[in-house]
Amino acid sequence: MNGTSDTEDLLRLHAPQVLGALVRRYGHFTEAEDAVQEALLAAARQWPDEGVPDNPRGWLIRVASRRLMDQLRADEARRRREEADAQLTPRDAFSTPAPGESRAPSEDDTLTLLFLCCHPDLSPAAQVALTLRAVGGLTTAEIARAHLVPEATMAQRISRAKGKIKGVPFRQPGPDDRDQRLAVVLQVLYLIFNEGYTATSGNALHRADLAREAIRLTRSVRTLLPADGAVTGLLALMLLTEARSAARTGPHGELVPLDEQDRSRWDRRAIEEGSALVEEALSQGPAGAYQLQAAIAALHDEAARADDTDWPQILALYDLLVRRAPDPMAELGRAVAVAMVHGPRAGLAEVAELDDRLAGHHRLDAVRAHLLEQAGETEAARAAYQSAAQRTLSIPERHYLQTRAARLLP
Repeated sequence: MNGTSDTEDLLRLHAPQVLGALVRRYGHFTEAEDAVQEALLAAARQWPDEGVPDNPRGWLIRVASRRLMDQLRADEARRRREEADAQLTPRDAFSTPAPGESRAPSEDDTLTLLFLCCHPDLSPAAQVALTLRAVGGLTTAEIARAHLVPEATMAQRISRAKGKIKGVPFRQPGPDDRDQRLAVVLQVLYLIFNEGYTATSGNALHRADLAREAIRLTRSVRTLLPADGAVTGLLALMLLTEARSAARTGPHGELVPLDEQDRSRWDRRAIEEGSALVEEALSQGPAGAYQLQAAIAALHDEAARADDTDWPQILALYDLLVRRAPDPMAELGRAVAVAMVHGPRAGLAEVAELDDRLAGHHRLDAVRAHLLEQAGETEAARAAYQSAAQRTLSIPERHYLQTRAARLLP
């Protein structure tokens, strides 16, 4: 292993496992996180020059444990708790395990940490922020930039989230609520990915760092739960969607719609992996929302040209999706498929059914504008494009929609 970037990748891989090990062993989420950060900084300074230890995770756990114990000893009340815990701690608890060995189920710790960060008492925004901080290893400043809020605001959000889960036992949920909690974890990872793939606001259409982090974390979950169809389906969906990212923007950052993209720029290896995962996910029990969305994405990605897209099959999958997991955005996607199979008028009728549930959402106006343009109603299409442009907070999307509207001027 050579170079600072390799060290950073290794540290990011082990950070959630080390934090999970400390929280499970000692509690004190906030203090444990501070200790892990100090251990990571020490590693970042030492490893590039001195070499990576044979057991990097054990090294980090040992250093972080020492830092944590130093912090706890500074407070007398915490020192008493430390002494009580020490009676239950094996004598070798602070020694580094032999290379290749691990005293704790560190991989399970990662999933347990995800469950903790996605605790139902936290708001979705807090779940996302805490997951990125504790499991993703992003700094508070990086998370704040991703959400376009001041760093102090994000620091308060993360601090409040930590306060709400203080005292929550560090263990995976029982069988009664495990599925529900896992569903929350996957939803949070999906939200992180979506914000990375199509930023809801700001100058950039794509936040590659967030999208990649969501994929990395989902891979970790799948390593722990390889037979779970929803986990496999979500990873497939992310890979198949992110595979198109290089072709989604032009030379000046402008949005390029799916049917106009240069498909030679799509990541074929990601598409092959994602397509294989779709087949595996569909064999792992009844297909849910992630599996079905991944299957739709695979049909898009496997078409050599836009004209080769199997729209009847996509429509059939959307029909199944909206029956099993009703969602207005899925129904909007189905409306596009209806238009591609039965014509723009049929699609417009489906869009009209969503006026109440998606009122004010720019994507509703954008789809309506596209279908009106296909139907030859240029004036109505131009007005809908302008309405969508006014409602989106994404600057690249706004420019794209304004350009489409301008093209329809008489």
